[in-house]
Amino acid sequence: MAHDPAVEAYWQGFLATLPPDAPRPAGYSAWGFGDSPEMADELGALVRDGIKTATCGLLWEYEADGDPLPQVDEYSVITGGDGSPLCIIETLEVAVRPFNTVDAQFAYDEGEGDRSYADWRAGHWRFFSRACERIGRQIDEMMPIVCERFRVVYRG
Repeated sequence: MAHDPAVEAYWQGFLATLPPDAPRPAGYSAWGFGDSPEMADELGALVRDGIKTATCGLLWEYEADGDPLPQVDEYSVITGGDGSPLCIIETLEVAVRPFNTVDAQFAYDEGEGDRSYADWRAGHWRFFSRACERIGRQIDEMMPIVCERFRVVYRG
């Protein structure tokens, strides 16, 4: 998969920081958070700054778009709204669970808003409502959510 030259240069900068005898990641994906350039900037900055250490997406949206689910040990270059690289993350955990079973700790770890469960629930209900409308699904308390935890490994 071809990547933007700035993103590829950023990735190469990360690889250059690894010890010579360290295993090299097989590759990476590059993407921004949310459904708008503004959201990508806002959430990407929270990740870069170490506040946001978890995220979630709608399983139905992955399926509708034909996108693979995140996998443990994968690397991602997180981009801002203009596509510029902000940081690199490594996926640590992936679990699919119903929306109404996401807990307060996960909501806090997402690092958004006031970090409360109520704020997480309201914000994600709005976000997933937009996604469901786009893909022709009905939002539901039991809709499957792909919950991911990650760590920042590079802030070039």
